[in-house]
Amino acid sequence: MSTIAEFRLPAAETTLGVALEHVPDATFELESSVSKTRPSLWVSDVDRETAEAAFEADPTVAGHELLVETESRLLYDVNFVDETVRLSDELLAEGGSLLEMWGTDGWWQVRVRFRDRDALVDAYDRLEEAGISADLRRVSDVSGVTDDETQLTPEQQEALEAALEHGYFEIPRGISMEELADELGISHQALSERFRRAYETLVDDELQPAGERSRLE
Repeated sequence: MSTIAEFRLPAAETTLGVALEHVPDATFELESSVSKTRPSLWVSDVDRETAEAAFEADPTVAGHELLVETESRLLYDVNFVDETVRLSDELLAEGGSLLEMWGTDGWWQVRVRFRDRDALVDAYDRLEEAGISADLRRVSDVSGVTDDETQLTPEQQEALEAALEHGYFEIPRGISMEELADELGISHQALSERFRRAYETLVDDELQPAGERSRLE
């Protein structure tokens, strides 16, 4: 029985702390590619000049290269200096699989699959030993998911419940996304990301058999 864990980690204690502080409204998302030897990051809600200034201001970044530029996102290859804290050393040391990782406003949200809960506990201990203030937000066992459960995080659940309460899904809307973000005390981009990930999770829950959801593979 594998275990899915979701962590919230301070960027200042891990990686790209200065970059995320430089552009707090931008979102940095790890590209899900297993064939590359160095990380690639999607950067959204910021222009190219500002994104590159953020990388250049960050002392953990040795170099960066723009690979793809779209209307809404930029994809960069990023090289880090040797002494940079590498989350893979703590989280994936005993066979953990990184499912997703994205950061905004000074925090990284990380989702990892472990072989069991003991492996999760060991990874959490390694984070603590490395001086990283790990906030474990959610833990679930893949085979323990029933048809009536979803994989929504507490933040996603809160956002959807607030949207329903304030009439966000009504026509016409009872509240704008900007106003709803203010109600929740988060940025417009953070709320947009919560909605996007919540919608994806709910679609997976509905269309995929229990225990075989695409986001858990």
